[in-house]
Amino acid sequence: MQYCYQYPHPAVTTDIVVFTIQNQQLDALFVRRRNAPHQGQWALPGGFVDIDEDIDTCAQRELFEETNVSNLYLEQLYTFGQHNRDPRERVITVAYYALIPRDRLQPKAGSDAQEVNWFPINQLPELAFDHDLIIKKALERIAAKAHYSTIAFQFLPPEFTLPELQEVYQILRNETLDKRNFRKWIQSLDCLEETGDVRRNGSHRPAKLYRAKHPDVVEIIK
Repeated sequence: MQYCYQYPHPAVTTDIVVFTIQNQQLDALFVRRRNAPHQGQWALPGGFVDIDEDIDTCAQRELFEETNVSNLYLEQLYTFGQHNRDPRERVITVAYYALIPRDRLQPKAGSDAQEVNWFPINQLPELAFDHDLIIKKALERIAAKAHYSTIAFQFLPPEFTLPELQEVYQILRNETLDKRNFRKWIQSLDCLEETGDVRRNGSHRPAKLYRAKHPDVVEIIK
């Protein structure tokens, strides 16, 4: 399909922040750029929206082309449109974020990336474009949602213990939570169910295993 416009139009891209938790810290997924601008620099996966392509479809496509990661639930984060954010032309980007357990992903560099790697969010390399601002906005979003939603479940395997769930909430909120108060709060939400199994950890008392009642939905809680 051909288009001809009387006036200049900005280009549109998508950028994707993929978060996981490993070694008791929050990590994000980055690619080393193969092409200019910022060649060789670390950046979020992303790229230009095709003229006949939906924005959501572009985000999934670019994530796969650069990291070989697919079938993630992506949620729109924010639109970044500073006029000088890309040296090539006027570019507006729609940012997305995804949350995933570490063992579900085995990313590898695709055709548009030299390398792909996880970085702890408190030890990030110098990033291309304005991707440091995108990361900051994504961190603000998930920290806020950790106070009023079941977002933490997205980082966990299908079955987990309450201490494991509490640890995720502490990482997302960046604060220590009282064990008794946390258990009272989370069990009052009616979003968990016991599996009937336990997990043994050395000489410690076996811990009950739980699962989310609606694992594929981030529920809003009061």
